Amino acid sequence: MSFKIAIIGAGSVGFTKKLFTDILCVPEFKDIEFALTDVSEHNLGMIKAILDRIVEANHLPTRVTATTNRREALEGARYIISCVRVGGLEAYADDIRIPLKYGIDQCVGDTICAGGILYGQRNIPVILDFCKDISEVAETDAKFLNYANPMAMNTWAAIEYGKVDTVGLCHGVQHGAEQIAEVLGAKSRHELDYVCSGINHQTWFIDLRLNGRKIGKDELVAAFEAHPVYSQQEKLRIDVLKRFGVYSTESNGHLSEYLPWYRKRPDEITRWIDMSDWIHGETGGYLRYSTETRNWFETEYPQFLEAASKPIDPAKRSNEHASHILEALETNRVYRGHFNVKNNGVITNLPQDAIIESPGFVDRFGINMAAGITLPEACAATCMASINVQRMSVHAAIAGDIDLLKLAVLHDPLVGAVSTPEEVWQMVDEMVVAQAAWLPQYAHAVPAAKERLAKSKVKTREWAGAARRNVRSIEELRAEKAALKQTG
Repeated sequence: MSFKIAIIGAGSVGFTKKLFTDILCVPEFKDIEFALTDVSEHNLGMIKAILDRIVEANHLPTRVTATTNRREALEGARYIISCVRVGGLEAYADDIRIPLKYGIDQCVGDTICAGGILYGQRNIPVILDFCKDISEVAETDAKFLNYANPMAMNTWAAIEYGKVDTVGLCHGVQHGAEQIAEVLGAKSRHELDYVCSGINHQTWFIDLRLNGRKIGKDELVAAFEAHPVYSQQEKLRIDVLKRFGVYSTESNGHLSEYLPWYRKRPDEITRWIDMSDWIHGETGGYLRYSTETRNWFETEYPQFLEAASKPIDPAKRSNEHASHILEALETNRVYRGHFNVKNNGVITNLPQDAIIESPGFVDRFGINMAAGITLPEACAATCMASINVQRMSVHAAIAGDIDLLKLAVLHDPLVGAVSTPEEVWQMVDEMVVAQAAWLPQYAHAVPAAKERLAKSKVKTREWAGAARRNVRSIEELRAEKAALKQTG
């Protein structure tokens, strides 16, 4: 087989390498072309060198090109994969820093909450630019695979406004299933069967079978509470399991910022989170992790390049959906996964226009969703709160409507639990002004926002958050990795 895959935001080095090696685990795909594109020529050069080394070490005919000209990369592509973070770490720092001034403590801030909504405002105009290029220069009926957050908002915009064949992909379901298999004592994750449904980052394991035996709430709660690690790292998630009756796919830290109950009081936050790793609830945890990872990659690049000389091992192919979807579409080897698509009746008690995440099967005929799923009422109610925020956020981003943007932020569950309307109005003004370079649709609103900020009497505070850690230096990271290696 010979076709072209374009990867937008290919400077996401670790993730691009994973997607690349996964795809090359499919024997039929050795002779394809990967076209890498990114706004950073520096990052592109680094990742191309790594991928070229992989191709050379494995004696493959695979072609790798790299360009900052996105349209050139998309020309003739059959599949387009997006891993973009518009504004990079600079804008992301404001997604965490500014809401903290108004008492909003986020762990990640990339899905909803104040940070995720502004992230969507930066991404959506760019996503629509991608869709325009795909429609004009890619293969007819090219498929757009979106990995970029905020997943639901980006996918919603691409489908409703970009009019491109789009699927959103995430790995939260797989990670949650691995946890469940472990606490239940499964010898392999393949012993666990499940139906997981909802919206991205709020997906629920509504049916669990271990070797065909149905697993109920009480058994699952007991298994998690008996686990020596997860019982401490997933306290909030276990509490939601007890109250809702089903387990959430999303990590303790992620889930905590989508709900209005666990992060609204600073003195309560530490009760529900765990500081053994950022993902369990640390304030701005993913920002710190991302910063450290980027610094580490820049410093230790020769090691990454050397590691690329190893043979590709198909046994180590990851459970990221992209390679499996492409394999099913091209070879008709059927793949079952969980995909982000427009609802259209798949989940009976969520809106038709919402982007849902639910089981589907892929073959030559495309992605075929399993329809007629009904969520437990509490799960549907929680999803509905986020869907309403997502819908307003998408429409605000398309129209450049700062008033609708403020209403979207106001209706966010955690923001509404913490902040007053006056605080929300000022916070959004401050974020739009700070991120104006990445928000062209709000250029007309920036002067008035600056005037309001100059006259505002809403009080803020300089606050690092309830559970903040400093970014570690390269030396500290080296020492930590050496200690871990020594202890096994």
